[in-house]
Amino acid sequence: MKYVIVIPDGCADEPIDALGGKTPLQAANLPAMDALATAGMLATANNTPDHLPAGSEVANLCLLGYDPDVYFTGRAPLEAAAQDIVLGERDFAVRCNLVTIEDQIMVDFTADHITTEESRQLMASLNESLKFDSEFESRLEFVAGVSYRNLLLYRGDPDAKAPFSNQSRSSAPHDLTDLSVADDFPRGPGSDELVSLMNRSAEIFANHPVNKKRIAEGKKPATNVWLWSLGGAPQLPTFKQTHGVQGVMITAVDLLRGIAALVGWPRIEVEGATGYLDTDYAAKGKAAIAALADYDVVCVHIEAPDEASHEGRHDAKIEALQQIDMHIVGPLTEALKQHGDHRILVTPDHPTFCRTKKHTHGNVPLVIAGTDIKADAQTTYDEIACEAAGRRFDKGWDLMNDFIGS
Repeated sequence: MKYVIVIPDGCADEPIDALGGKTPLQAANLPAMDALATAGMLATANNTPDHLPAGSEVANLCLLGYDPDVYFTGRAPLEAAAQDIVLGERDFAVRCNLVTIEDQIMVDFTADHITTEESRQLMASLNESLKFDSEFESRLEFVAGVSYRNLLLYRGDPDAKAPFSNQSRSSAPHDLTDLSVADDFPRGPGSDELVSLMNRSAEIFANHPVNKKRIAEGKKPATNVWLWSLGGAPQLPTFKQTHGVQGVMITAVDLLRGIAALVGWPRIEVEGATGYLDTDYAAKGKAAIAALADYDVVCVHIEAPDEASHEGRHDAKIEALQQIDMHIVGPLTEALKQHGDHRILVTPDHPTFCRTKKHTHGNVPLVIAGTDIKADAQTTYDEIACEAAGRRFDKGWDLMNDFIGS
């Protein structure tokens, strides 16, 4: 049996007035997804329990079959795994966004999609010039990632108290777009250290050559780092141990790369995959088709719908969905027919509303089609049809057992 999982990140939404009361999934032209809906079964799943963040870090663990109450320790440790960073039992990783804040308003949680090279220069300046007024200086390190997505690492000392704890709380910057950040700085144990680092980054970035150049080019500067979603090392059983099949991940996002590493999946890096709206959808589709020859499970994650939602652009979200349908879902559906028994699952991880520009809790629509999957009465893939189908996975981590096991 061959299995394909397609994750159009954040594609679930609410009815939008500008779309005549339709959701982006309803408004988009999605012949391949609708064909799967006609041939297969629809359902909804809740991948974001109310007491946990409504973000991709929790939702994708759930989607792949891992109970977040058991396995989730924070987003940053998952992204550390993407860079093959091993965390010890006393270590912490902290997500470090480069952001643009003006007059206490989160203008851009991506610092205008700052480049990876610019990000590396800013991270290097922090490591070289930021003088920590604390006993923890030698144990802290900023690590560059991809674009605005970076990390802060703390290497623990068995003989000293750590500056952070699992009770340190912080807000995701992508949930603060166009909002005041005055009440959302880190809080709880360890918050003083985190806030101090954020303030010091603002001092260093203020006259940094990278920002001077960006401003001259009409781009937003990275005003400071935003520290959030810290945690210690997660311990996950491999996907093969749990489900008996070997998978591979195709993504342009470190979070999914990290989850893949922790569940024992290799990653296929696709040239032209950006994690944004300009990603090469066709290249991702071709890479997934090629991977079917070597792996039981091929998982393709596409960040573009989520990015469009964070920008409040329903038109861009519709276009991203149509590109996914044309270049990924359609070709993969056809390719699977050459591999005998097969199943395909299309589902976002969490909803992201264009209206609020935020991730949100709630059910997501999903479709499963293929071998031994009985068709239901629905003929379109969207939130309304999936709700009407009546099947629900209230614990999102139960879905994978049905997809792989039944």
